[in-house]
Amino acid sequence: MNLVDCVEVFVEVARSLSFSKAAESLGSSKSSITKKIAWLEDHFEAQLLNRNTKRVSLTESGRALLENADTLSATLRQLKEQVRSPVEYPSGRIRVGTPPSFGAVHLAPAIQAFLQHYPRIRVSLLIDDGRSDLIAENLDLSVRIAPRLRDTNQIAYKITVVPQMLVASRTYLAEHGSPDAPRDLEHHNCLVHSLKAPTGTWTFTDASNQTHAVSVSGTFNSNLGESIQHLARLGHGIAMHPRYMVDQDLDAGRLVPVLPDYRPEGLDIYAIVQTRRHLPYKVRLFVDHLRTWFSHTTWAQ
Repeated sequence: MNLVDCVEVFVEVARSLSFSKAAESLGSSKSSITKKIAWLEDHFEAQLLNRNTKRVSLTESGRALLENADTLSATLRQLKEQVRSPVEYPSGRIRVGTPPSFGAVHLAPAIQAFLQHYPRIRVSLLIDDGRSDLIAENLDLSVRIAPRLRDTNQIAYKITVVPQMLVASRTYLAEHGSPDAPRDLEHHNCLVHSLKAPTGTWTFTDASNQTHAVSVSGTFNSNLGESIQHLARLGHGIAMHPRYMVDQDLDAGRLVPVLPDYRPEGLDIYAIVQTRRHLPYKVRLFVDHLRTWFSHTTWAQ
């Protein structure tokens, strides 16, 4: 039963002191009116009306409800509108954590498109290197990019998969030669991302779908992908990057593919949230938007 509707039915009965007249006025049946009054009395745990076959009268509790019914109905309707409003007209702020390069170059356009659809929502974009505590940092969600989630207890929505590429400058390859197979990387200066490959292992799949894992090392490693990318451009070594990071370098000739017949292990992009059970509607909308947006990118698998 709907409390607001039942209160309005009660008011009609109380003012006419007749179930039949109330039914006629409301365009309802007498049995429906009776059920709603009975439900309302159960809800308030009080008898609101005295009734017999001849007359209807208000009890003391009924008089108290009638005196406050207009205010109660207005309050309940206002509350209903406030509760429904975030669903019909999503609003408020979403705090989003992201790796810096991905957030600045690729997440920002997705956010701009989202805000065009939902102009009452505000987004705060903050740097997250993958180790932030969502609750401590007051983040509604964080975008994480990794071969796999380190914490299996995290509540994660998979957004897409990003192919990776092995790249180097022509200068480096001219001086040190090009590897012919993954095992040759053991003899090259490899620039390792300490978060994406914490054990220093790069994994590849060949044309026959066979897996090759190789331990790599070099004179430089970092948890900042842009620094690795810059050293690769300068000819310092071989690097592995998500496809979206090196597309422009490949087009401009600053970097070239290495081991093109071997496919590096891809990276999953996840949206990590605080809770699945009570996920705010605006956050759920944002996650769904990211899934759709990145399913149309040229670099996603």
